[in-house]
Amino acid sequence: MTQLELPLPEPGPRVGLFVTCLVDLFRPSVGFAAIRLMEDAGCTVEVPRAQTCCGQPAYNSGDRADARAIAENTIRAFEGFDYVVVPSGSCAGMLRKHYPALFAGDAEWQGRAAAFSAKVFELVSFLVDVLAVESVAASVGEAVTYHDSCSGLRELGISRQPRALLRSVEGLELIEMQDADVCCGFGGTFCVKYPDISNAIVARKTDSIRASGARTLLAGDLGCLMNMAGKLKREGSSVEVRHVAEVLAGMVDTPPIGGRG
Repeated sequence: MTQLELPLPEPGPRVGLFVTCLVDLFRPSVGFAAIRLMEDAGCTVEVPRAQTCCGQPAYNSGDRADARAIAENTIRAFEGFDYVVVPSGSCAGMLRKHYPALFAGDAEWQGRAAAFSAKVFELVSFLVDVLAVESVAASVGEAVTYHDSCSGLRELGISRQPRALLRSVEGLELIEMQDADVCCGFGGTFCVKYPDISNAIVARKTDSIRASGARTLLAGDLGCLMNMAGKLKREGSSVEVRHVAEVLAGMVDTPPIGGRG
């Protein structure tokens, strides 16, 4: 067989990246890290320009009409992909768990929503549970601790997956903090409606983070990370805060969340 007759490699899954509002506006490096991780795993990744918010703020505030309109736009933008991957357990939970309920009584849209939701995955869960990725090529020589965000943990069962990949990072030491699975106090609109309660919750969380002795805090939800980073900074802590995707992709040259370039 000549070189020209060699079979072409099978194309990998075609993935639509749902960037999320916070990543788009505050931490684009998380999106680029997600793309690198998926491309390294053999995926073809695209970012539909028509995407907007996942609709969770409207949904949690009881505004089902706007939440449904947002959901329709999202479904249309991503229907053609094999998978929809989200670097956020919170937004992935909204897309995967709550979209079908928005279309109760509408057979056509409920079917489209169900088909869409079935192919939605949080980023690290997608790498481990769907693509069977067991290790990454990153090298990051530092001690880190990991916070289990509420939606990722409780709606999507994400806990072992990030830890499995983090243990494959060369030079990285994973230190488990006390109460890693306890809320950080962000809760989306919760922190706006109940700021005193939110502040008390995050204060307990930052106590656990500092007590771990880790140099860097990681998690899979940017909202949680920004909340904890803000509290740590106000407390004068030197702990750095990053999205887990940035470390797994070896993209740690950018300033930490809340840091200066």
